[in-house]
Amino acid sequence: MEIKLSKEMDPKKALENIIEVKNVKKIYRMGKERITAVNGVSFEIRKGEFCCLLGTSGSGKSTLLNLMAGIEKTTSGQILIKGKNIPKMKENELARFRQKYLGFVFQSYNLINTMTAIENVEFPLVFKKVSAKKRHKAAKKMLIEVGLGTRLKHKPKEMSGGQQQRVGIARAFVGRPEIVFADEPTGNLDTKTTMEVMQIIRRIAKENNQTIVMVTHDPRLAAFADKIIRILDGQIQSVELVTDITNPIEVAAAELALTKAVEQANKPAQEREAEENAKQLQMESDSLTDVSDGGSVVGEGNVIDSENNVVEKQ
Repeated sequence: MEIKLSKEMDPKKALENIIEVKNVKKIYRMGKERITAVNGVSFEIRKGEFCCLLGTSGSGKSTLLNLMAGIEKTTSGQILIKGKNIPKMKENELARFRQKYLGFVFQSYNLINTMTAIENVEFPLVFKKVSAKKRHKAAKKMLIEVGLGTRLKHKPKEMSGGQQQRVGIARAFVGRPEIVFADEPTGNLDTKTTMEVMQIIRRIAKENNQTIVMVTHDPRLAAFADKIIRILDGQIQSVELVTDITNPIEVAAAELALTKAVEQANKPAQEREAEENAKQLQMESDSLTDVSDGGSVVGEGNVIDSENNVVEKQ
């Protein structure tokens, strides 16, 4: 997976926090019962960073994403995106802010079934009052970029799940938003398609210096992130900086490691199993064999002679 980093990637700009979450709480009231979904969470995300919110079902990660996107209101705390306090914004302000700066990738694709692929991708640009000619050109370019140049006029029901999610990705990125929120973007896809979709998301984001905030329960997806925030019971358990995006050497090493991980994941299951079995046999052989001058000890009763034959100890 070859990724061309954005020319906009200025190390000084990368030090900027595009998102700041400060002591955020979200409490739901159900009758007399109070349920704390997010409990005093604080963290920062840099511009151009790929951040993963990792946690099991019910951990509060999706609620946190909804709070960051302004879909739900916080009970207390601050969420600053580009310096704007999201919980304090009115609905019309939020709508304009999302339109200008945010993109969304959904687990269930959320495509309009009566529209073709290109019409679905064009749709967000209608609200930005982009001319028909320009939005058609932008949508077509985006669909080609995600590998769907031959599916422009196909409707969702005429495409596979992986193809539908590619349309969803093209729609999220077509307006070149500074931030893209992705909620379990590969939850309905098989392993091979999952790897393909994640590669596309990361490649486009890195090439355009866009910030990704992704929610997932799958540790394999977290491998694509620069920062992993682990969440449990509405609280942050740990924050792991996998890659310092201001360090070119770390970035290059991360891309190489990720390429190898994707190649491994894309191998047929039988081939991966054969490799693992071979490694296991080698490890067992190494642990049993203790090379000495005349032979190697194998258990208590046998030795291996210089020609690698197992002989009984006299």
